[in-house]
Amino acid sequence: MSSFVTHLEAAIDGTRLDHRRLQTLHADRPLVVRYDLDAIRSTVDRARIEAREPTMWRYRELLPVEEKENIVSLGEGMSPLIRAPRLARELGLEELLIKDESQLPTGSFKSRGLSMAVSRAKELGVERLAIPTAGNAGGALAAYAARAGLEAFVFLPADAPCVSVGEAQLLGAHVYRIDGLITDCAAIVAAGKEVMKWFDLSTLKEPYRIEGKKTMGLELAEQLGWRLPDAIFYPTGGGTGLIGMWKAFAELEALGWLEDTKRPRMYACQSATCDPIVRAFDAGERHAEEVQDAQTLASGIRVPRAIGDFMILDAVRESGGAACRAGEEELIHWMERCCELEGISLCPEAGACLSSIAELLRAGKLSADASTVVFNTGAVQKYIELLPPPPPEIKDAAAIDWKQLKAQASRNHSFSSSR
Repeated sequence: MSSFVTHLEAAIDGTRLDHRRLQTLHADRPLVVRYDLDAIRSTVDRARIEAREPTMWRYRELLPVEEKENIVSLGEGMSPLIRAPRLARELGLEELLIKDESQLPTGSFKSRGLSMAVSRAKELGVERLAIPTAGNAGGALAAYAARAGLEAFVFLPADAPCVSVGEAQLLGAHVYRIDGLITDCAAIVAAGKEVMKWFDLSTLKEPYRIEGKKTMGLELAEQLGWRLPDAIFYPTGGGTGLIGMWKAFAELEALGWLEDTKRPRMYACQSATCDPIVRAFDAGERHAEEVQDAQTLASGIRVPRAIGDFMILDAVRESGGAACRAGEEELIHWMERCCELEGISLCPEAGACLSSIAELLRAGKLSADASTVVFNTGAVQKYIELLPPPPPEIKDAAAIDWKQLKAQASRNHSFSSSR
């Protein structure tokens, strides 16, 4: 491998920083990795990329890890892009594609960011890692830290999904449940940096998780024949994936790899009960105020304040997209409908995307013929609290009311969980 990284850049003011030193923030705002795109263009082309193994590391020239032996991988990347015709019809779209990140090694898109961040941390000599998380990132950090032989500390809200807590424990992390939100967990990680000497892997408080997440955009372009869709709907908490994809599209455009340089409209989707980005978008602000007492069943987007708020909002506005909110009942409804109609294990966060599509179509703000992609950022099985209750137990065939069973089978089934 050879690195094409030139420097780190402060997102807030463009300050250049050394990429071979361990860096976190500048002026309390995120850093991004910059590359020599001219050198990449003269070194590799799309055909060579397409011939490589189907993981996110096929894009290695556009990634920050310098030496192959420092890659910490479980085979992440190249998640399927699945057509959802029944769901599209119910929503009122001509075509809907779902990029299914639930099939990654740790069951969510967090595999990408944490594989990259742990790889680069290892390369820079880090031995201890810590992360505040609403759920899936904790399990992903635990997995990749275990793979790298590094020590991991995971801090979650006390009401985080129980699967996320147990997963991180099983994978060898030191796990702590905190009475509060992810922001309270983040405060503990920040307070422990000096005494514990750990590297803080909070969302956008280091520059490498975004580089892993941007591979979603690189893959999407490749899977669509190096073209981009009209619209992307993305569940937005910390927003790393949305920011990363927007960065990926800019890099692909600069490389001349896109067949059509028209970029997609980006839609940041949140719950109506935790919607700081939507509020800032509606108010015309570049920075978001923290939402107090944030609650949502979609724990992955329960982020009351994102440190990269201005980066999310800049991308959404530059793209001509919007920030959208979904009611709790609606996001659960659409999560269930996707599972029932398409067999795709859609997480509640992605349910907010489907709800947003339905609302925009009703309002005439999205065309039915727009090529539309939704990112399913995790597997619904990781949210056992949201699964339907078990059905009644049947002792034997003689106990079955076959007439009733036949009548039920003929109806369009629907979850009837008593939440």
